[in-house]
Amino acid sequence: MKAIMERETVTLKARQVMQRPVVATTTRASVRDVASQLVANAFSGMPVSERDGTVVGIITEADILKALVEGRTLETLTAADVMSATPKTVDIETPIDEVMKLLQEQHILRVPVTDRGKLTGIISRSDIIRAGLEPEFMAF
Repeated sequence: MKAIMERETVTLKARQVMQRPVVATTTRASVRDVASQLVANAFSGMPVSERDGTVVGIITEADILKALVEGRTLETLTAADVMSATPKTVDIETPIDEVMKLLQEQHILRVPVTDRGKLTGIISRSDIIRAGLEPEFMAF
């Protein structure tokens, strides 16, 4: 996705599209508490990180639904029990074209954004779509 500015093509970077602050959880959080955060914030998933910001996983509605289908009790599970470990991440300088390709090819809805290996934001499919829209509707 490129923006034309004074005859010069500028490629958008992850830092320009990411949402921040990003809500993350620790590996020790109960899945019930994570589910409550997802519902309360209308998120479909969130990063799992160490206290220093190192991303160690992603926990999604699909992970929680799977646990429920298996008859597991959310109060007794931790994020580490159900998360997808070693998630894909992108650096703040990653071009948006690469982020779009990653989301599409990996069939994922969101990707954590890191700066020097530490969580700093998140980009979802809707964030990319929003960044590509020209403003055609206005509120007065």
